[in-house]
Amino acid sequence: MMTIYLDVVLLENLCMNYIILFATNYILKMKAHHVRFMLSALLGAIYAIVSYMNILPIYSYWITKIIVSVIMVYIAYYPKNGKQLLKQTMLFYLISFVFGGCAFALLYIVKPQEIWFQNGVFIGTYPIKITILGAILGFTISSITFSLIKKRLTKKDMFCKISIFIEGKESNLKAMIDTGNILKEPITQIPVIIVEKRALSHILSPKILEHIDEILGGDADNIEPKYATRLRIIPFSSVGKENGILLGIKPDKVVVTTDETEETIRQVIIGIYTKELSKRREYSALLGLDIFERSKDEHEFSETIGR
Repeated sequence: MMTIYLDVVLLENLCMNYIILFATNYILKMKAHHVRFMLSALLGAIYAIVSYMNILPIYSYWITKIIVSVIMVYIAYYPKNGKQLLKQTMLFYLISFVFGGCAFALLYIVKPQEIWFQNGVFIGTYPIKITILGAILGFTISSITFSLIKKRLTKKDMFCKISIFIEGKESNLKAMIDTGNILKEPITQIPVIIVEKRALSHILSPKILEHIDEILGGDADNIEPKYATRLRIIPFSSVGKENGILLGIKPDKVVVTTDETEETIRQVIIGIYTKELSKRREYSALLGLDIFERSKDEHEFSETIGR
């Protein structure tokens, strides 16, 4: 009769759960919260112990397993709505299956002498390093696979919603994430979101929108005092126009919302585009990927100041 040490089972499940949660977070490109990951992993490990010991028979039911998984995901990632929770839970399960397959493959190669399945938990004499090695292998496979998938995304997957706030007014519009948009304000190097003029009609004064060329030419008669310190001149180059300029304005903030996250960016410039960005009007703004890096830097800076 082989002796089973519950602390070893707890540690093995804790390590595996943590790495699965971390891998899921890595693929979702979210900010990591390691304390929440550890609490979530601990919940999963305790569930494995309770299930193995059959303390409460209800813990072996498949519906209980799903509920525990959902709770683990909620603790780890704190989703803002049901759609995010469902997406994160499905990805958590998918990566768990990958990790499980890798662990089984290693066990098949090592061929431990004593291993059995009881109440939904594998127990045996295999060392913890096999568990960790299987998790690392699963993490590597998952990361490479999802990286290849993301490279095949179409433009339909590259849309988001943005809300622009200026002087107490708000404009909500659809934007396309353009990897080729690296436009920045030349002095401060603050990234620029290009927005169609018509999308700003109800948050900016008509005196500005209807006299953009005059303002770019140096005429300040149509600039209201409250906008004077906000306006910027943005030089740009594009196909067919090597030396163009845009009129830019500094907003109070811009909120960028995707399926996974909602980011608030304050260090950004709105470049006013007088033509249409999309002939079918599928979107009315273009923003680059560096916008999200700017948001991450602002968040980390705020956390540092707050300590």
